[in-house]
Amino acid sequence: MIKFNLFVLPFSLGLIYIAWSIGMHYYRWIKALPAVDKVKLSAGIRNPSKIFASLKEIFLESLIHRKLWKRNPMLGYMHMSFALGWFLLIVIGNLESRIYHGSHINAPYYPIFLKFFIHDRLVLFFEIFTVPAFFRFIMDFILLFILSGLVLAMIKRKQSKWFGMKQTTNHSLFDRIALTCLWLIFPMRLLAESYTAGFFGGGGGFLTQNLGRLLFSVTPGSAEMIAYYFWWSYSLVLGLFFIMIPNSRYMHIPSELLLIVFRHCSIQPRKWGSSFSSLEANSCSRCGICIDACQLNFAAGISGIQAVYLIRGQREQYIPENVAMTCMLCGRCQEACPVGIKVDSLRLIKRREIGSGQVSSFSYLSNSRPGFADVVYFAGCMSHLTPTITRAMEGIFTEAGVNYLFLDRGGSVCCGRPLMLAGKDKQANELIEFNKILIRQTRAKLLVTSCPICYKVFREEYNLPIRIEHHSQYILDLVKDGRIALQSQHRKVVYHDPCDLGRGGNIYNAPRELLGKISDLLPSENERADALCCGGSLGLLNTPVSKKDEVTKNALETLLKNRPDLLVTACPLCKKTFSKHSKTEVRDIAEMVHDAIPGRQTRKTRIVNEPEAVNS
Repeated sequence: MIKFNLFVLPFSLGLIYIAWSIGMHYYRWIKALPAVDKVKLSAGIRNPSKIFASLKEIFLESLIHRKLWKRNPMLGYMHMSFALGWFLLIVIGNLESRIYHGSHINAPYYPIFLKFFIHDRLVLFFEIFTVPAFFRFIMDFILLFILSGLVLAMIKRKQSKWFGMKQTTNHSLFDRIALTCLWLIFPMRLLAESYTAGFFGGGGGFLTQNLGRLLFSVTPGSAEMIAYYFWWSYSLVLGLFFIMIPNSRYMHIPSELLLIVFRHCSIQPRKWGSSFSSLEANSCSRCGICIDACQLNFAAGISGIQAVYLIRGQREQYIPENVAMTCMLCGRCQEACPVGIKVDSLRLIKRREIGSGQVSSFSYLSNSRPGFADVVYFAGCMSHLTPTITRAMEGIFTEAGVNYLFLDRGGSVCCGRPLMLAGKDKQANELIEFNKILIRQTRAKLLVTSCPICYKVFREEYNLPIRIEHHSQYILDLVKDGRIALQSQHRKVVYHDPCDLGRGGNIYNAPRELLGKISDLLPSENERADALCCGGSLGLLNTPVSKKDEVTKNALETLLKNRPDLLVTACPLCKKTFSKHSKTEVRDIAEMVHDAIPGRQTRKTRIVNEPEAVNS
């Protein structure tokens, strides 16, 4: 027999609304996918390994909140208590209701309000190992787990610094209503179940039964009426929370689940306002972690342009140009984002929209025959502005006896990345095609570049049939192969991870292993994925030089805390930027290695120089 009471209606109506709303959002996002992405999604959901990978990420990030645990244990515990705790209440509550009801088919509200419909007698000590008693204990324990997170959430509103957060985002009206409901849901459940257990003299666990006794002793004559009041309150706040979800920050909960599936099906954002970018925007929890991660915020005092504001603009379908253009694209916010939203990609897509229609001419580029070599070296624009790096690389090639070709010795053309950062993809593709022809003509098996920016674009945009390495990787290979010998200089150095080499290329160990052979490497407060940008980013298009300098000085202050003899980086742009403000000498890792070679340039090699002009 189905049990019913009028107070279940607010919850039931809210549940119907949120189920319909989420279903419609999912339907629109999937329907709006390009045909190629629909094929990927269809293939992905039939692939057991991708489904398992999606479920694993959902468990680790949406329920356990692994990234937040790494950032701050209190923050991680707080989020996990709500997400995992509520999930367990639903799952175990459904199992418990089926035992009591004796049927696999229950009304959706029945597990939620089970203690209103079922009133067991008080469990004696020798009966605590029965199945009903076990469920009561587990359900009370989970409720206590969630309430402990609620206490932390209240503390966080006043003392966010305890949770590793200096700034948080402002809440909209819908956010505030939803948050208030969320904070009331579990206290209402606790009071409703406790008053009911106290009135009937049983049915509660270690928490609700003991609290119920206390409450009943205070108000014995009106306990039943008060309990009923709290059941209504519990149902109302649940229903209202469900109704608020699609219009509040909590829409990220269902959106993130689909986003994770999309990612594991290899679906990526293609254009601004696309299905994927809309899904990413709704998956943002507006936690504000990206604000703390942004150097423009904490070093230069530039606010209102961080990732959370870009995503808010995406939801509102209006983004001011300064929000799109004022960003170093260093990846710190993207690395810190607990949802893993590819904010840099979203910003580049928006820049592409702004920069479309702008015309550039590359008619000055001429065809050429570069010659043949085993290794082709592409220094990049910034390396030409720091020529000590290119000279060091030539010395290393010579010492190792490498048959190499210096492709852009005379300057050649840019790799195309600065144009991409400005949103001018069409113009960038012209340069890419030009360079691809030159590189293929060399018949080289390996491309080495000194610039992490070039390294990133060669790997991601060129689709070359050869291996691509940054010079830190390549030099380490030469050392391991015994092609160059090194002697330690015993100088204390601190290493700075360039954004595009570290977060962009996941190259952290090779530079450190190389420096460990020739120097005493000191630790840094912010390193590897948490490394600070030098401030000289080519992606920062409309910011005063004075603000960039503030970012640089702030990064230097952190890097030089341990008073190293040298500041070493693996990026010509970082070296050039830091050198303007650092009293400590700044060097590139290639220069360090070149100086550590005993009796440099002991061997000769054939060097292919200027490309030979082709008569058109």
